[in-house]
Order: sequence, then C-alpha cells, then structure tokens
Amino acid sequence: MIQLHTPHLTLIPLKLEHLLVWRQSGRKDLEKMLELLPNTWNLELFYERETQLALSDYWIPQTAKFPLDYYWYTNWEIILTASSCSVGGIGFSGLPDNDGTTEIGYALDQKFRGQGIATEAVQALSEWGFQDTGLRIIRAETPVDNIGSQRVLEKNHFQKTGEKTLALENPMQVFTWERLRY
Repeated sequence: MIQLHTPHLTLIPLKLEHLLVWRQSGRKDLEKMLELLPNTWNLELFYERETQLALSDYWIPQTAKFPLDYYWYTNWEIILTASSCSVGGIGFSGLPDNDGTTEIGYALDQKFRGQGIATEAVQALSEWGFQDTGLRIIRAETPVDNIGSQRVLEKNHFQKTGEKTLALENPMQVFTWERLRY
C-alpha cells in the first residue's frame, strides 16, 4: 500500500474497501480496519457535509472506476504519527487533466488546527503529485474567511488567482489558488 511519511504524519490513501466500510459502518470501523486509535473528527457542518458527499458521490464511484489510479480519486487519511490517530483528510480531484491540472482539498479536525499539520500534509501530497510528469498545476479553493487554510496554501507556494462565488445552497465566496510545478 502506498503511504507518504513526513516528520510528523503518515498519509494513507483509502482503497475502495476502506471507503465502503466508512460509508456502511462509520469511521470507528474504518479506524479499526486501519489499526488506528479512535479520534472522532470535529468539523464544521459545511466540511462534514462536503466529506459525506465526497464519500458517496465521488470517492467510492471514482475509486471503483479507476482501481489502478485510485490514489488520485480518494481521501488520504492524515495520521498523526505520534498518536496513531487520523486527524483529517486530504486528496486530489483526479488524475491531471489535458492541461496538466488537478485540484487539492483537505479538512482537518478542529482540535488539531494551528499546529502545522495541514501545511505538512499539503506539502507531502503536492510533492507526491508533482512526481507525475503530467501534473503542471495544482489548484485549490478556500473560503474568503478561512485565514488558516489560506496560510496553509501560501506556505506551500500557492498563488491566489482570483475570487468567485460557489453556487451552493448557501452561496460561498472563495479565493482560487494555483501552485505551478517548479
């Protein structure tokens, strides 16, 4: 199994069978399956909903469709090595498209924010992604009021490229970001 290791983290891409356990039995059973200590994620309602939508509408169907490249289409668990527990998730929106771009997204348990974990995870997954010569640009979006997430991207050499409104049930203003291959 592919894993990324950093000084404080292990990133594990979830396979289809992991995602199915998460959806059918919940995160506690997923944590047992991955031999992790339990940690109930504390996310804002928006991120909780986004995670559940991604699980059923994106990660599961895409990892089933692309079993050999599943790691481009799944959630990577962000494991805090010292405590052997999952503190969040990160992932790409798929293999690089014809323009060489993909998008990165992440969510971190509120209890673990402000400790550099998201910065370290974004750095590790970005560096892993750029090993694919087809990847030229990683894009991201952050709510305009999420200063912490904006700092994570700035520390990882993302440049702000604009602002737009996401057409959600409650429309959301976001900044758009890009990181170019060096």
